[in-house]
Amino acid sequence: MHSVQLSPDLLPKHIAIIMDGNGRWAKAQGKSRVFGHRKGVSAVRKTITMSAKLGIKALTLFAFSSENWQRPVEEVGVLMELFISVLSTEIKKLHKNNIRLCIVGDISRFSKSLQSKILHAENLTRNNDGLVVNIAANYGGRWDITQAVKNITEKVENGSMKSEDISEELIQSHLTMADLPEVDLMIRTSGECRISNFMLWQMAYAEMYFTPIFWPDFNEDCLVEAIDWYLNRERRFGCTSEQITTTTVSQ
Repeated sequence: MHSVQLSPDLLPKHIAIIMDGNGRWAKAQGKSRVFGHRKGVSAVRKTITMSAKLGIKALTLFAFSSENWQRPVEEVGVLMELFISVLSTEIKKLHKNNIRLCIVGDISRFSKSLQSKILHAENLTRNNDGLVVNIAANYGGRWDITQAVKNITEKVENGSMKSEDISEELIQSHLTMADLPEVDLMIRTSGECRISNFMLWQMAYAEMYFTPIFWPDFNEDCLVEAIDWYLNRERRFGCTSEQITTTTVSQ
């Protein structure tokens, strides 16, 4: 295990992870895809624990995309069961450790029992002020932006807002996770190099780290390695290297 002593100012405030490779990991073991999903839960635990230790403000995990409904019915069913099981077994531990849990996405398609578990978990941890863990479930970046636009359009139509009031800041305020910093570091496991409709707006300036490691094998050291890579990146936000150097020197 790495021992990390870093200034909180240097660390990414918001880390987003596309947890990919459960199925391929399982296949390599001669097991079913479902086995890979179950094994992936331990990687989630390790990642949450390490993020909390490091003082990361927000961690968003892509658990189930809006496109995942196209997977085999059996696999989707197991994923839903796993979701319920994990919520039931882990929520007390998260609460004890001052972690706030949020489920982001369109949960209306989930079963009533799962929706109930989600509401209970969110209400239990609502006032915790430690690490915020967002589980993106039935989530898509385009869906997120579309919902924001619909909400704003309704306000314009009922006269509570004018079209000229619409700005980037206004759209941002209507997105999910609007109360959190934008993503600094995006991690995707399993070697795939794409963002798969994940947090399109919030990742506008994120550093993107792609690792060949399958999600079930992702552990604390892997997270630290990704953060170390991030710390060695020069974040320019559209500026030139010279502008950043000048700004840094003058501060």
